[in-house]
Amino acid sequence: MPANLPPEYHKIEAELRTARTPEEKIDIYERLIAVIPHHKGTDKLIAMYRQKIAKAREEGERHQATARHAPIYKVERSGSGQVVLVGPPNAGKSSLVKALTGADLEIADYPFTTRFPAPYMMPFENIKVQLVDTPPVSGELMETWFPEVVKMADAVLLVADLTDPDAASIVEGIVGRLKDRKVELVRADTDVPPPYFPFRKRSVLAANKIELEGSPRAFQELGLLLDGPFERLAVSAADGQGLETLRRAVFGLLHVVRVYSKIPGQKAGKDSPFTLRVGSTVMDMAKAVHKDFSEKLQYARVWNASGLDGLRVNRDYVLADEDIVELHI
Repeated sequence: MPANLPPEYHKIEAELRTARTPEEKIDIYERLIAVIPHHKGTDKLIAMYRQKIAKAREEGERHQATARHAPIYKVERSGSGQVVLVGPPNAGKSSLVKALTGADLEIADYPFTTRFPAPYMMPFENIKVQLVDTPPVSGELMETWFPEVVKMADAVLLVADLTDPDAASIVEGIVGRLKDRKVELVRADTDVPPPYFPFRKRSVLAANKIELEGSPRAFQELGLLLDGPFERLAVSAADGQGLETLRRAVFGLLHVVRVYSKIPGQKAGKDSPFTLRVGSTVMDMAKAVHKDFSEKLQYARVWNASGLDGLRVNRDYVLADEDIVELHI
């Protein structure tokens, strides 16, 4: 008896070519069984997929048992956001972290000086952003725990070595390897909805060592060769070229606004702003200040550089970077 498989079956079956984990395979097998017509002509086919599901589950259990013995690294988030540095050996990640934060890092000319993820605080105007230095990676070299560190971060700072003629292919290899592990690097201006936050990371590429001979030309060639969605910035950890632009770009990756709280009758203090996600409202700020404010808030007044001078607004007013807000309960 013919199977008479519908067109949807073949579309789903094609996904098996890219399935890498047991979980992905099980999902595809179950979807295939769901669209296969159930009659005598398909009994063997359905039985085959059920056997494959059983084998995939066994494989998944073995992987989980192995993973329990693998090292797991979690860096607690601090400051206004967490940005993880990702790059190949000797690209200068640690040198960039030292230049941006002023921290005293161990730096050497040989690879793998950095062995574990380590957090440092980068000042940007009146806030601090957490930078996480990491061991080197490439398309072929990536610890099993590394993508999980990236998933937990708010954004990614890619680092490339302009003195390496293979810089473009190395970066593309890293991006591809992360994508295989369900981490997609996207443009800095990409809106990442919360449900996708662990899997899509806003990114910028720091092309390091621009001070060396031949690097400016290499930077231009990198732009032509690299097929990536992220912005490319020429920088030098050695002499400081481009570092202030990089600081601002890192801040931009976070998609946050700085908001200052003002007590009625007093001046606003700008030393410790609240950092809220872009699109946050007066009510979101009230919740950040104290739950009593969110429960009893009546209205707010807003001052900013765009010309607002104590404008009375409601709780749904969307805040902009460096707004001064006076909450009234």
